[in-house]
Order: sequence, then structure tokens, then C-alpha cells
Amino acid sequence: MELTQQGELAATAPRSCTIANALAVVGERWSLLIVRELLLFGVTRFNDIQAHTGAPRQILVARLRALEEHGVLVRTPYQQHPTRYDYRLTAAGEALRPVLTELRAWGERYGMSVPNPSNDVPEEEWKTP
Repeated sequence: MELTQQGELAATAPRSCTIANALAVVGERWSLLIVRELLLFGVTRFNDIQAHTGAPRQILVARLRALEEHGVLVRTPYQQHPTRYDYRLTAAGEALRPVLTELRAWGERYGMSVPNPSNDVPEEEWKTP
């Protein structure tokens, strides 16, 4: 906090920046795990995304909608009755690849590795755009 000329603490507003804005879209755990499934593993269907992320249904619905609203992914129907959708990343979603690459490297470097490394796909095997 800053001090006023009288030596009192001045109230400051939260800092607005591009990082904060980006985190508002993809900075939550379930959002990044959805992107991971689409980007790294090519998973495109709701039930598969839910199974591989462990996200509760209502949270997954909300995150998929938000990611679609922000242009990170698009959904297209693959079945009519009942209507079911495939989810695919847009260019904005594909652009998150280096973010996930660095996040993974950070996790490996600072001891966040998975207990069963066979579940962690090597980067060279990640789905390519």
C-alpha cells in the first residue's frame, strides 16, 4: 500500500493487467485441465473430458461455456437426440500450448511430478494441431 502525504495508508485499487485478464479466462484449475485434455490428448466429448479431469458436472458445464464465450474453444453437435457436442480448441486455445509446456516443466522442476509417470504423456507425444 502507498502512503499519503500525511503518512496514512492510501487505498489502492486492484492492479488491472493482461495477466489478470487472462487468468480470469483460463487461470482456474478446471479450465486448464479442460484445455489439457483437448490440446494434449485430443479428448473432445463431455463425458470423456469429465472422466479425465474429475471435474464435477456442473463445474464442467460452466467452464466449457465460459471457455466458449471467451473464444478458447468451439462446440459442434455430433448427435441430435439428445444433442451432444464435440469441443475443439480455437487458435486462442491452441496458443495455450507453451503455457501448458512451461507449467508442466515448472511442476517437474519443483517436485509436482505425477505418482504414476505412465499417466503423464511426454511432450513429443502431445497431440499436434
